[in-house]
Amino acid sequence: MSEFEPRIVAFLCNWCTYTGADLAGTSRIQYPPNVRIIRLMCSGGLDPIYVTKALLEGADGVLIGGCHPGDCHYQSGNYKARRRVAILKSILEQLGFDPDRVWLRWISASEGQYFAETVTEMVAALKEKGPNPMRNLWGM
Repeated sequence: MSEFEPRIVAFLCNWCTYTGADLAGTSRIQYPPNVRIIRLMCSGGLDPIYVTKALLEGADGVLIGGCHPGDCHYQSGNYKARRRVAILKSILEQLGFDPDRVWLRWISASEGQYFAETVTEMVAALKEKGPNPMRNLWGM
C-alpha cells in the first residue's frame, strides 16, 4: 500500500488568499498538490454546510483562507468567517469529528510564500492524523 496522501479542499477569498495562491503559482513556489481550490468572493460568504459536506464526503482537511482582519474588501466578512469557523469547530467536535481538520488562515495577496508554507504544514499535520474516518465509508 502506498503512503497516505491527504486531500484538502480549500475555500479561498478572491481578493486575498486566492490571489496569494496565484502568486505562489506564478512565482513557481513549490507546495504539495494535495489541495483543491474553490474561489469565493469573501471568506464570510462560506456556508459551514459546505465545510461539513467536504468532510462527510471524505476530504481529509478543509482550509479556509481570507483577508487579514481589518483588510476585508467587504468590511467585516473575515470577522464573520472567524465566528462561523469557531462555532463550526465546536459543532464538529460534538459530532465526533476532529476539529483540527479545519484550518482558518489569513493570507494576503502578497503572501504567496505563506500560502505555500500553510499548505505544506497542513499536509504534514494531516499525514500525522491519518485519513478522515469518513473516507472509508465511501470506499475512497
